[in-house]
Amino acid sequence: MTKSLIIDPARRRRPDTIRFSDIPVNAYQKTVKDEKGRFSKDELMRILRDMLIIRNFETMLNDIKTKGEHAGIAYSNPGPAHLAIGQEAAYVGQAYALDVDDYIFGSHRSHGEILAKGLSAIEKLQDDELTEIMKSFLEGKTYRVIEKTTKATTVKEVAKEFLIYGVLAEIFARETGFNKGLGGSMHAFFTPFGSYPNNAIVGGSADIATGAALFKRVNRKDGIVVCNIGDGSVGCGPVYESLNFAAMDQLRMLWEDGGGGLPIIFNIFNNGYGMGGQTTGETMAYGYAARLGAGICDTQMHAETVDGYNPLAVIDAYQRKRLLAKEDGPVLLEVLTYRMSGHSPSDSDSYRTKEEKELWANADSIESFKKQLVEAGVAEPGEIEAVAARTHEDIVNALRLSVDDSLSPRIDLERNPNLIADMMFSNERITSMDPSAKPEVRMPLEENPRVKQLKTKARFALDEKGNPVPKTKLYQLRDGLFEAIIRKFYEDPTLVAYGEDNRDWGGAFAVYRGLTESLPYSRFFNAPISEAAIVGSGVGYAMCGGRAVVELMYADFLGRAGDEVFNQMSKWQAMSAGILKMPLILRMSVGSKYGAQHSQDWSALCTHIPGLKVVFPATPYDAKGLMNAALNGTDPVIFLESQRIYDVGELFHEGGVPEENYEIEIGEPDIKKRGSDLTILSVGATLYRVLPAAKTLEEKYGVSAEVIDARSLVPFNYEKVVESVKKTGRIVVTGDACERGSHLKDFAQNISELCFDYLDAPPVVVGAKNWITPSYELEEYFFPQPDWIIDAVHEKILPLPGHVAKHRFTYTDQLDRLKKGV
Repeated sequence: MTKSLIIDPARRRRPDTIRFSDIPVNAYQKTVKDEKGRFSKDELMRILRDMLIIRNFETMLNDIKTKGEHAGIAYSNPGPAHLAIGQEAAYVGQAYALDVDDYIFGSHRSHGEILAKGLSAIEKLQDDELTEIMKSFLEGKTYRVIEKTTKATTVKEVAKEFLIYGVLAEIFARETGFNKGLGGSMHAFFTPFGSYPNNAIVGGSADIATGAALFKRVNRKDGIVVCNIGDGSVGCGPVYESLNFAAMDQLRMLWEDGGGGLPIIFNIFNNGYGMGGQTTGETMAYGYAARLGAGICDTQMHAETVDGYNPLAVIDAYQRKRLLAKEDGPVLLEVLTYRMSGHSPSDSDSYRTKEEKELWANADSIESFKKQLVEAGVAEPGEIEAVAARTHEDIVNALRLSVDDSLSPRIDLERNPNLIADMMFSNERITSMDPSAKPEVRMPLEENPRVKQLKTKARFALDEKGNPVPKTKLYQLRDGLFEAIIRKFYEDPTLVAYGEDNRDWGGAFAVYRGLTESLPYSRFFNAPISEAAIVGSGVGYAMCGGRAVVELMYADFLGRAGDEVFNQMSKWQAMSAGILKMPLILRMSVGSKYGAQHSQDWSALCTHIPGLKVVFPATPYDAKGLMNAALNGTDPVIFLESQRIYDVGELFHEGGVPEENYEIEIGEPDIKKRGSDLTILSVGATLYRVLPAAKTLEEKYGVSAEVIDARSLVPFNYEKVVESVKKTGRIVVTGDACERGSHLKDFAQNISELCFDYLDAPPVVVGAKNWITPSYELEEYFFPQPDWIIDAVHEKILPLPGHVAKHRFTYTDQLDRLKKGV
């Protein structure tokens, strides 16, 4: 949404024609002989060496997987190994043209990409830089193995051994691997050489790499980003979302820095197959994947198809496209190649013929390149044989080291059973992700119109006479969120916020009203309605060293970003062995009034996934304090906000909401009302229905209820709850989530175990019905109400004198509902 662009009906309705430019296919047809003047002998021999290293590496893994040994070294590797025998020229050609500051992201089939990028970086880095990287990485644990055993006489040769060993040790789940064995084959990477995470989810790197390119653009960092995906991944929705996100019109038309789209090359390694489905002629419709660029933007993403069996063709393409990506990205490059290996070593290969494989074997890129080197007079056959022998030796040596338990142990979960648990969250506090940079803003903070307006607001909900402050004069929950976020924008220059309808409109439910005036487009913008790309790009942005607040508007839209939240946002800190941080906040509102697809509390989906912190504040004081804690942290936080209570004022914190910044520790519940006979643990907006219930229980039935506001779901410190139950002996857990499978049930289970000796009755859960959410007019029959809580206490915990229950909370009714699945 922007007022500066007018949609003119006369222009929009006039006749016109959409025109497309030709997309080059295999335009480069040169050989080594043609390019002798462009490459030195050393460079050409290095291209061959790098291809051979990858071929030998993958052949070794194939032998280990299928035969249980290689070169006389026996080993069993039960883990995955998606090999790329045949694709070496495509990998080496790409990496040859990239700088160390260029980042690559890959797929499940990316051993060759990591090796090629690393070998390229080694050639470009100085010896002292390489030495520092190797000695400092993981406190030198990987390097020491090489240092003890190497016969290399140069730093670059040592670095080559370090690279090959680090990747293989990771694949074999060794502590000396680049991610301590916690990433494995499909997630290995090495950031000092510009290799960022590979991804087991097909197409999973698309939106993450887009976020990395956003980080480079916003923070003016050197280099480009390359997103390596396969031809099969183009059938995945997040890939299309990412192509569009990287090319958004606003990047050219509205952002103040005057650049093009994002500096990214979407590299499609088209090997003809997506698992066993043939992408040309069977499962896809594009013919050439480069065709897709024409459907994204008027530059057609500078799309091109190149011959990935000729490393010089790939180098030529990357030398041209890299400059384009920096100046006028994004770029779409389709690299035609072929995998001689199956999808994995267990692949029966029944979907293709022996004759087809023989055709490609006869065109083998390595053998062809060897022949060209000899024919061009660059090298003698003996020189080539020597390179081949050395690369074979390099791989055998890495294998020998990687299977040696004394040199390459696995992490010791017997001695340190909490080792992985301790990596799930980084739990660091960093106020600015880049203290050396100055935040880009349009005006001083104190001049922001909303900041000035908030100085006039009443920060407590009741006046000095105890009367409610009018809404127009009241500091509300939405203001607490705004105040924390805008101040962080003035403190952390890397912070960006984006989502659906963020800018100009003021964001969903006016939380962001006032940010537009203070911030340039590059830090605060409207994203496409592309939930996967919104969250996935936030993951990539945070992974590269920035901080992001992304928003999906409604929690119901979480399903459209399921992989990005459940597999990406949550896992990369631990899968990287703590190398990566994830300072990313995902804001989602929990709705009401809008029916079955816009009024659901899906908190349980998030709390079920290890690696996510989940908070759900219900007061302005708590909202501001928890948002500040999330903004200063380095962990991924799901920040849930109830639409019902954006306009509530502060009723609990003495003195109201302070103007100055403060934090509330994530995981700490808060007692909102003291009591002695019954504990009520409330989640989110239900607090404001619990309080009337507590009042009725006390005034009508003489039951003193202690009300605890959970505030956080994960982590959660049970100490206050346990102490309360010790005192009361009874507890009700309530929230707006459908009861079955909810986090309310998790609370109840833990309380049962922790408080078994103190409970006079089992914990009782009062959640929403296990139905679709009905229309607003019927919500009182769906979401917990004060009389529900009273009835549940009466039927299941403590008979209330003279009380007649209106709602069905008996155990007989519960059994009936369970039997029916509702």
